[in-house]
Amino acid sequence: MTEQLLSPQGQQCLQALMRVWFEFERQLGRIPLLQRLERGQFSKADYCQLLLNWRQQVIEGSRWISRCASSFDRDYSDVRSVIIGHAREEHRDYEMLEQDYLAAGGSLSDIQGAARNVGTEALHGFLMYRASQPNPVDLIGAMWIIEGLGQKMASGWAGQIDNCTSGDGSYTRFMRYHGANDDDHMQKLYQLIDRLCQSPQQLSAIVRTARVTARLYCLQLEETDNEY
Repeated sequence: MTEQLLSPQGQQCLQALMRVWFEFERQLGRIPLLQRLERGQFSKADYCQLLLNWRQQVIEGSRWISRCASSFDRDYSDVRSVIIGHAREEHRDYEMLEQDYLAAGGSLSDIQGAARNVGTEALHGFLMYRASQPNPVDLIGAMWIIEGLGQKMASGWAGQIDNCTSGDGSYTRFMRYHGANDDDHMQKLYQLIDRLCQSPQQLSAIVRTARVTARLYCLQLEETDNEY
C-alpha cells in the first residue's frame, strides 16, 4: 500500500496508522459480542442488537464528516471537495441498515427510537469536537479506522452472521455494501494522507486521533450488550 503514496512523510504516517490498525484488531477480538460471532454462538437477537446500536453512529457519521469539511479553509479547498463528496455518498447509509434490521425481525420504531449507547456518545462527541477545529487534518486518522473497518471486516462479518443465523444475505446488505465499496474510499484516503501529512506534528495528531477513535469504537461495540 505504501507505493500509493508519494511523500516519505505520507509513507511514515501510513506505517504508523497500520500499527494502530493492528492494535485495533486485537481490541476487537476481546469484545464479547465479536467473540460470540467468532465462535459461531452469535444469534439473530445479537445481530439486531448490534444494528440497533450501530445505527446511531452511522446516522451521525455524515454530520461530523460534513463539519470536518466545513472547517477546512480556502487553502484546503481540494480537501474540502473530497470530504464533501464522501459525506454525500454516505449520508443515507443508515436507511439500508434500518432495512436490514427490519428484515432480521426488528421493529422500525425500536431502531429509530433507540438512544446512543455510552460508547457512541463518546465517539460522536470526540469526532464532532475535532471536526470543529480549524483545518482538522487529524481526522484522517478517524477515517482510517472507520473506513478500514468497512473495507477489512464488514464482508467477513456478514458471512459469519449469515452462517450463524441461517441467513441468505437478505439482512446483511449494509455490511456487504461497505465491504464492496470501501476500497474506493480507502484509495481517496491514501491521497488525503499524502496531501495532509506534511510535518511530524501533523503525523502525531493523525495517529493520536486514530488511536482515540479505535478505542471509542471498541467501547461502542462493548456497550452493545448493555440495555438502556
